[in-house]
Amino acid sequence: MSIVEAIILGIVQGLTEFLPISSSGHLTIGANLFGLSGEENLSFAIVVHAATVMSTIVILWGEVWKLLQGVFKFQWNEETQYVGKILLSMIPVLIVGLCFKETVEQFFGGGLRLVGCCMLLTAALLSFAYFTKPRQRENIRWWDSFLIGLAQAIAALLPGLSRSGATISTGLLLGNKKENVAKFSFLMVLIPILGEALLDGKKMLIDGVSDSLPPLVLLAGFVTAFLTGCFACKWMLSIVKRGKLIYFAIYCAVVGAALLVFQAVV
Repeated sequence: MSIVEAIILGIVQGLTEFLPISSSGHLTIGANLFGLSGEENLSFAIVVHAATVMSTIVILWGEVWKLLQGVFKFQWNEETQYVGKILLSMIPVLIVGLCFKETVEQFFGGGLRLVGCCMLLTAALLSFAYFTKPRQRENIRWWDSFLIGLAQAIAALLPGLSRSGATISTGLLLGNKKENVAKFSFLMVLIPILGEALLDGKKMLIDGVSDSLPPLVLLAGFVTAFLTGCFACKWMLSIVKRGKLIYFAIYCAVVGAALLVFQAVV
């Protein structure tokens, strides 16, 4: 992987991690276009995922700091309950990641055909959330947080099924306020994304991967993913508040259909 390719893929990761169009699906497309090996793709994915976690913390630092202050008061206050809901939402992805990730990956396989199918599913979820107008609640319920976490667990397994798209759509369909569910969706993925990166790093060490990327290439990917992630996170919060998810549904439908057609004729 060259520095130019790292910059391009870093921008793609930074944008697609927050926009509901699937970062894993777009990285798979990029890897196929650039002819990257599995080891290169894995090591790069670890770095850029860490970058997008950092961008989330930067943009939502006010919310993160408020939650930390509330938790360390050691009271059952609003902030402690919110953190509890985030932790509850992580249970499904923890179970799936530790117990079923490799099994599901072997069953479904990978490649552009799966990405195309999952992007069409993302388009359907976003469309359904857009056209369904339940009454919006101010506070996310405990049961809602678990169901949003379940959506995240499913999306984490399937490249092309957007994590943010699945979680935000689920939250909206359950009747939660738009801006609240967007912030919850971004905060709840911090630990799972870092955990996934650590598991992938452990896998690389155990497998003895020697095809590592040069430090400058990884740095270029990290910086571009971080900067574009900051932009995309802030932009996505505004988009969800204005209820403009249908445009991303159209995009996912077009890309998903194009991938399936491409795979059919190749």
